[in-house]
Amino acid sequence: MEASFLTRHPFLKDAINIVIFVILVVIGTTLVNSFVFRSFNVVGPSMQPTMATGDRLIVNRLPVTLAQLQNTAYIPERGEVIVFENPRFNQGLDDEYIVKRVIGLPGERVVLDNGVFTVYNEENPDGINPDEGIADTPARPATGAVDVVVPMNELFVVGDNRVGNSSYDSRSGLGTIPLYDVVGPVGLRVFPFTEVRSF
Repeated sequence: MEASFLTRHPFLKDAINIVIFVILVVIGTTLVNSFVFRSFNVVGPSMQPTMATGDRLIVNRLPVTLAQLQNTAYIPERGEVIVFENPRFNQGLDDEYIVKRVIGLPGERVVLDNGVFTVYNEENPDGINPDEGIADTPARPATGAVDVVVPMNELFVVGDNRVGNSSYDSRSGLGTIPLYDVVGPVGLRVFPFTEVRSF
């Protein structure tokens, strides 16, 4: 009985196995990056003291994926740190992905007066401090003046470094962020190794 073609050509069999392995790794990596988690580097001082340039973050894609499977928009919680696609991105000029903290949710009124944010909604007609209960203390007082109602299906986001022009965010030219641009909440800082923590 004659041996099969691949038995007679073991190097070809090994090459085919390697190609199949590489294809499966690429498909697996693409699926994980699209639906489970993604990794991003922090660049710039906008999230200090919470994060610094060079920090490596793992963003949890699962809440966004689950919302998409249910045909709804993912709405992060107030105070969460998220990564989103820059709606004003220009090739070579702006960062494509940005990390900020969620302050205002769809339909809420956000006011920045005398360096302090206040958010008004149906549950809190007298306003609440969106930073209350956040373990990471944002740099204060915040610079600027804001009085805006967040459009439906959008978010008001700011950096934790709110003094001067340290953060390009919803109060300083970025505007509100469409929900469909949200990549997901930051789940973990994995680098530097001495600063590993969850969010």
